[in-house]
Amino acid sequence: MADKIQLEGMTFYGFHGVNDAEKELGQRFVVDIEVYRDLRPAGASDDLDDTVSYTHVYRIVKDVIEGPSRNLLESLAEMIASNVLDRLEVEAVAVKVRKPEVPIKGSILSHTSVEIFREKG
Repeated sequence: MADKIQLEGMTFYGFHGVNDAEKELGQRFVVDIEVYRDLRPAGASDDLDDTVSYTHVYRIVKDVIEGPSRNLLESLAEMIASNVLDRLEVEAVAVKVRKPEVPIKGSILSHTSVEIFREKG
């Protein structure tokens, strides 16, 4: 599975986290995603029907991040991967979810993140 389509740096506002304040105030989440599929047919045909629409991938990620509150980044990543595999014709997906504003008292770090890889079947 060497062929992949990448969408990087998708930023959304969501209400996820373990702390009540995170669920009430919300925060930014940044998502990178790779969808794996044989892209040779699309390369030969130049037809959108032979590939995966970036718009469809983006909407799936947006719906999850802007949807119902979850406690863990792991859960968000799993929901995104599951939806992509169920709804799109892809062989596998890699999802990275970052939380830039980490609510850890006294913390100095750019972000925290979770990255997962899932295959169909």
